[in-house]
Amino acid sequence: MANKNVHVVPHGDGWHVVREGAHQASSQHDSQEEAIEAGTAEAKKDNVELLVHGRDGRIRMRDSYGHDQRNVNG
Repeated sequence: MANKNVHVVPHGDGWHVVREGAHQASSQHDSQEEAIEAGTAEAKKDNVELLVHGRDGRIRMRDSYGHDQRNVNG
């Protein structure tokens, strides 16, 4: 699933790391901090974006570890 952004999402009492378009989590964690660490490693490895969701499902943080379109000089 290279080149697919990585999401940290709430799941029950824990947190999942999920690739865009995936039907299953790539990892499961008890805390959001653990999930962010795992998601960051995945995103850095594949040069994609990490999106961290809050318990309400809204994106609360994002980091880009790949080619960022906003930083391209025309």
